[in-house]
Amino acid sequence: MDWISALVQGTLLGGLYALFAAGLSLIFGVMRLVNIAHGDLIVLAAYMGLSTTVMLGIHPFVALLIVIPAMAGAGYCLQRAVLNQTLGDDILPPLLVTFGLSVILQNALLEGYSADPQKLSAGGVETASVQLGGLSIGVLPLLTFLIAVAVIAGLQFIFYRTAIGRAFRAVSDNADIAQLMGLNKAHIFGLAMALALAVTAIAGILLGVRTSFDPSVGGARLIFGFEAVIIGGLGNLWGTLAGGVILGVAQTLGAKVDPGWQLLAGHVAFLVVLAVRPNGLFPRVAH
Repeated sequence: MDWISALVQGTLLGGLYALFAAGLSLIFGVMRLVNIAHGDLIVLAAYMGLSTTVMLGIHPFVALLIVIPAMAGAGYCLQRAVLNQTLGDDILPPLLVTFGLSVILQNALLEGYSADPQKLSAGGVETASVQLGGLSIGVLPLLTFLIAVAVIAGLQFIFYRTAIGRAFRAVSDNADIAQLMGLNKAHIFGLAMALALAVTAIAGILLGVRTSFDPSVGGARLIFGFEAVIIGGLGNLWGTLAGGVILGVAQTLGAKVDPGWQLLAGHVAFLVVLAVRPNGLFPRVAH
């Protein structure tokens, strides 16, 4: 029963990793941009949630109503003002710029909030659990997983059932031809980053409720996100969810064998998938 419990907990943890990864997968799928600052943007969202809850005295989940539009707006401005200038055939400029952005964000958060760990308080939902058979399942991890499924289903719907989704797929296939057909690729890229950071806002708030955070934890979140994306297959949103679940299950089963193996087991699972299927388990670029 303990192993089944670990399997369930790992699956639910995978929902959080899928939320970390969904924004990465989205922007890679649309503009082939690898965002090194993604983990720090997740932490930024957590701190925005912290400031919002403290100043307005509201629940972290209510703070999402403020943090999501703020992060989306910041994403659009960042893409239009900075990142669009770096896009091209060479992958190095966006990597360097987003690495620089990562350093700036870490130091700005350190200056503004200090290095002390912080946590978002969500009240009873943090400790509540439901009994399923002989298993006790935490309400917060279950809620996180359901939110991850809903977010990825929503992104999938946007991509394949809406006009903006068609525009995303058009610029993903060939941005220059899409521009000739009347699409403003700079605007479309800005909207893609806004959507990615809206998802990042959700991931940041849920991270802050689940565990403590400080300005330096973005790097680990980025690694988990990358591993989930690559395990699932670059640009495949449902694959990203599967990748997150595989990573989460590997970590909890590794921790069950030996507590020190938790992170190592996740990295080993990632390397095994990479060795067997270099393009991920479900390789399909979202276009």
